[in-house]
Amino acid sequence: MEKIISYRIVLNVLSRNLFISSGALAACALVAVIFDEPVRPFIISSLVVFIPGLIFYFFTHLSIQNITIQRREAYLTVTLSWIVLGLTGAIPYLLSNTIPEFTDAIFESVSGFTTTGSSILTDIESLPKSILFWRSLTHWIGGIGIIVLVIVVMPSLHIGSYHLFTMESSLQDKIQAKIKEVGKRLLIIYISLTAAQTVFLLLGGMSVFESLCHAFGTIATGGFSPKNDSIAGYSPYIQYVVMIFMVLAGMNFAIHYYLFKREFKKVHDNEELKFYLICILIIGTFITGSLILDSGKTPENAFRESFFQVISIITCTGFATADYMEWQPYAWLTIFFAMFLGGSTGSTAGGIKMIRHLLLFKNIHKNFKQMIFPNAIILLKLNKSTINDETNNSILSYIISYFVVFAIGSFSLILLGVDGQTALSSVATCMAGIGPGIGSVGPAGNFAHLSDVVKLILSFLMIVGRLEIYTILILFTGSYWKN
Repeated sequence: MEKIISYRIVLNVLSRNLFISSGALAACALVAVIFDEPVRPFIISSLVVFIPGLIFYFFTHLSIQNITIQRREAYLTVTLSWIVLGLTGAIPYLLSNTIPEFTDAIFESVSGFTTTGSSILTDIESLPKSILFWRSLTHWIGGIGIIVLVIVVMPSLHIGSYHLFTMESSLQDKIQAKIKEVGKRLLIIYISLTAAQTVFLLLGGMSVFESLCHAFGTIATGGFSPKNDSIAGYSPYIQYVVMIFMVLAGMNFAIHYYLFKREFKKVHDNEELKFYLICILIIGTFITGSLILDSGKTPENAFRESFFQVISIITCTGFATADYMEWQPYAWLTIFFAMFLGGSTGSTAGGIKMIRHLLLFKNIHKNFKQMIFPNAIILLKLNKSTINDETNNSILSYIISYFVVFAIGSFSLILLGVDGQTALSSVATCMAGIGPGIGSVGPAGNFAHLSDVVKLILSFLMIVGRLEIYTILILFTGSYWKN
């Protein structure tokens, strides 16, 4: 009988992921040397990660030549990749004793790789710089997607990889090229944006270390900062630079590709991009007005404080320059609802994604028109292309599924004794990969006070949200494991 899943393929791809993680840990050892900090945690961590990767690769690389990865393997591989990275990423925290509790180390590691940015740390600046660098680097690796890195860095991987690439976001704007070439171009864009922001931050007086950490967190829409007050202590210039690059990181990376190729018509015709920018403009303007009227702030201060928080939440980055819990209730409630928006598809942002919301509105508009003109044939279009019923139903089902998981997660936390406000926002922010929530996990708080069980549930929800629900939940269905 034919095998349902080829575990050799799964282990082979996992071995490449472990090699990348091991290399990143070794790089942090160099950072430790530069700052005269203990190197041992990173050397040991790198070896602990590298050895099983080597074993997996040695026993599988010859047996998978010319074998195409199927959808079942893709689901399992992508899910296991983030679980394995979450586990391995916790090792340096434990060995350095900077995060001595296992559950806390897992939470911080998963939050990093899933680019969530939620943290259990109460005094970030007391940690060694090498640990803070690792913490930010997990964002950067997770942002581009470890699977894409495998495709780019390991060109000798002779298996079909289209499923792996598309598993992280549906409805991606397709660039007409082979998947390996797409991966290379995306990585070049990713590195270029990171380098550009680093330079602009250096020009604003930031140190090289802080510039790199904040660039990693911005381009990956992660939000880990090496400072206790995030971006609040920096100059307006720095805050504007971070705002601009958060907007760029929350855009579909295909847009950056089209700009690079000077295909401006494709950029102009992209409806999701327009919807994304309009949402930021409307919500930002609304809160700016509320801050001017209610807080007496100057227009510039109100504009900067409002738009920074709004952009950070919508792009799921999680940096902060103000505690929005101190705003009027209607203002921070607006921020809470913005947590469900998400950035663009094909970006490093999490959440439901703008394109799904846009299509939801188009469906509502179509239904109204159909009620007025019952005999008319009304097509649903996006970027001048017709959306078929199968795709449309899939998107609507996803939105429903997202809120069902959100409701189950929130109810579970409430049953475990978490207050309603904190439970709702914790689940919302972890599923969307944002970072701060409202209540006791707001910008001025963290997740340290939550129980271990709650932290593990939230860690699981980070992975579920990062992999867009279906990828991981399908593994829990009986039909997945049947031939």
